[in-house]
Amino acid sequence: MNTNTDFTNIKALIFDYGGTLDTNARHWAKVLWEGFRAAGIPVSEEDFREAYVHGERTLARCPIIRSEDDFRVLLQKKVDIETRQLVETGRWQADERERQEKAGKTADYCYAYARRTVTESRQTLERLMKRYPLVLVSNFYGNIETILRDFGLDHCFGRVIESAVVGVRKPDPAIYRLGVEATGFKAGETLVVGDSYDKDVLPARAAGCRTVWLKGEGWTEKAEDESVPDAVITRLDQLLRMLPEA
Repeated sequence: MNTNTDFTNIKALIFDYGGTLDTNARHWAKVLWEGFRAAGIPVSEEDFREAYVHGERTLARCPIIRSEDDFRVLLQKKVDIETRQLVETGRWQADERERQEKAGKTADYCYAYARRTVTESRQTLERLMKRYPLVLVSNFYGNIETILRDFGLDHCFGRVIESAVVGVRKPDPAIYRLGVEATGFKAGETLVVGDSYDKDVLPARAAGCRTVWLKGEGWTEKAEDESVPDAVITRLDQLLRMLPEA
């Protein structure tokens, strides 16, 4: 943990959601792959990765996720797309009944994982919100408000900036400028906390914000320059020790 930085001028915090609050910086592909194995879906990690990318592109291109979908429903839709692709390409020999059964088990596993992690994150957020105003900035599908209610996080954030709503996606620094505007403070007085080096740390810095990188298990083992963020942490609750009382 690299936290030898003075944050006494910080007046507001901006958080990423996916990967930061719901997996403690584990890339969601890692959690889903773990869920595939727990459900007994007999495919290689390479085949899973192809299905994962296919699923993410499909969800980004098509309005499959609805605003009222909670996270369990979102996961089911995501895993359905991935498992159908595996069956249709011949990478998994399964009939429809088996596919649905194991897709459901995968979604259940991942939902339980996220709920456990969010419970821990909520404890940190509830302590921080007594000291700072909190804003959420997330690339999401238009249902982040439903997700926050589902996980009991909706009271933690004064404002929510969601890509599907504002029409700007990370890594465009413009979405973080919207986040800064929502805090009511200057960019240099705002600290951004996120798990993605490319989608959180770099664009937040470009927007003039201070940054904390929640570093965990990424999609690849690509080396990143840890001197770029103001601090590097490996658990969200480490923020409590590094930030002064507001």
